Amino acid sequence: MALPYRWQWRVEKWKTAMRGFFGGEQQQPRPKICPACGALVGIKATRCHECGASLRFSLAALSKKLSGLFGEHEAPVTSALLVTNILMFGVSLVLTMQAGEAGGLRTLWGMSGEASYQLGASHPYGIFTEHQWWRLVMAMFLHGGLIHIGFNMMALMQFGPALEELYGSARYLFLYVVTGALGFFVSAWIGHFSLGASGALLGLVGAMLAVTTKRGGSFMRELRSRLIYSVVILFLIGFWGGFGIDNSAHLGGFAAGFIFGKIYTDREPMNSRERQRAYALGWLAGIVVLASFVMMILHFRDPLPGRG
Repeated sequence: MALPYRWQWRVEKWKTAMRGFFGGEQQQPRPKICPACGALVGIKATRCHECGASLRFSLAALSKKLSGLFGEHEAPVTSALLVTNILMFGVSLVLTMQAGEAGGLRTLWGMSGEASYQLGASHPYGIFTEHQWWRLVMAMFLHGGLIHIGFNMMALMQFGPALEELYGSARYLFLYVVTGALGFFVSAWIGHFSLGASGALLGLVGAMLAVTTKRGGSFMRELRSRLIYSVVILFLIGFWGGFGIDNSAHLGGFAAGFIFGKIYTDREPMNSRERQRAYALGWLAGIVVLASFVMMILHFRDPLPGRG
């Protein structure tokens, strides 16, 4: 009895695979696809003729594979930041509950100060006395309550995808990390115990404002007016007091973002040199973030200054 056509095709496919495995009939070599840019390259090529990426190993190819974990056509870095912030909020909430300081309205805005410090909140003593510079990075992944993280994550999803599409994921990550860290540096220098993603988010706003100053048209003028209005209102609320808003971190992040926005070209990297430079910046930022998490774990038992 003859096998169905589908099974005949499968058997032939298995036979071909077995012949290749045991050194039998060699299959015709085929052109390859560059894992970095998707261009079709030659059979014997070791480097992509379009983007210059190595076909054996490259940061570009590895970055593309990692970004695929959060969606090929979305905003992978923004998605990763969103997930990381939510996870860290969950950890801080658990620690606050273990300390007996959670429940009621405290969950909305009032997480444990000691738990926040252990997880890497920005603190003048920890940064300038203990030289725990990793706190400048870790603090941007921590929040003081549901209201705090809720507003910040809405802002992240509002501004993040547009800037990630404009600059590319690698430069966008570098922008986010550096502006957030500079914001907390200013905050700690003034003497604030601070946490939250808003310094980095104001960095994104500053970069977007810089973009509007380099482009003409009615849409850019309207966007510039709205951004300036929103920033002024935020700073006025911070000066009013009583809301726990750290204007110094906001100002530091905003100023750094505006400067980066003036320096950055308003497009994704085009040639191989620009791509290599962008991927280097992105990997540098990623390694700094990873190292900061490692340092946080190593110093997790450090007591809040004044309680040790």
